[in-house]
Amino acid sequence: MSRSTLAVSALLEDYLRQNTLREPAPLRELREETASHRLAKMQLAPEQGALLALLLRLIGARRYLEVGTFTGYSSLTAALAMGENGRVVACDASAEFTAVAREHWQRAGVAERVELRLQDALRSLDELLAEGAASTFDCMFIDADKPAYPDYYERGLQLVRQGGLIILDNMLLGGRVAEPAPGEPAGVRVVRALNLSLRDDERVECCLLPVGDGLTILVKR
Repeated sequence: MSRSTLAVSALLEDYLRQNTLREPAPLRELREETASHRLAKMQLAPEQGALLALLLRLIGARRYLEVGTFTGYSSLTAALAMGENGRVVACDASAEFTAVAREHWQRAGVAERVELRLQDALRSLDELLAEGAASTFDCMFIDADKPAYPDYYERGLQLVRQGGLIILDNMLLGGRVAEPAPGEPAGVRVVRALNLSLRDDERVECCLLPVGDGLTILVKR
């Protein structure tokens, strides 16, 4: 047992990834390709992907929704974890980034399980609600533009079933949420305020983990 969170050095991170993670080959190939991308820092960490896959299996998830797809690591993780009966709805506004995702979905044999909605994410979420998708998703993963996180979250509460998960990435923002600074980006202020509101939100059970850049896991009551 420990009374504090372990600080992960580069050496320990390398040990973690080489000796404890079971990263499927399609995910490893996608991660390695994305490593050379100019925005590679936007990709989900493999340990976050492993946790996501485990959570999806634990709740028997079959319908997964995400906001922010980038090159497809989280969506591919979900598709592989849920198996042939699983369905992924991926929301992103970039045809350039998601072209990589499409290629790897195809390579991994899961393309038919993934529906990409290529437009403003809030519009996609509102369309899903209009289509009658309220309370039909087992899990929603949010990893997109930070100022819109509260709006994504509120839509998620409508779209995810009772007992389902809402997971938000980048909730520590490299530690900036703990160090208010003059002139800081709006996204930092929004995430800091959201952390407080989620702690007190009686609609969910909440846990913020220092995995990757901070992963908040919520269970809808």
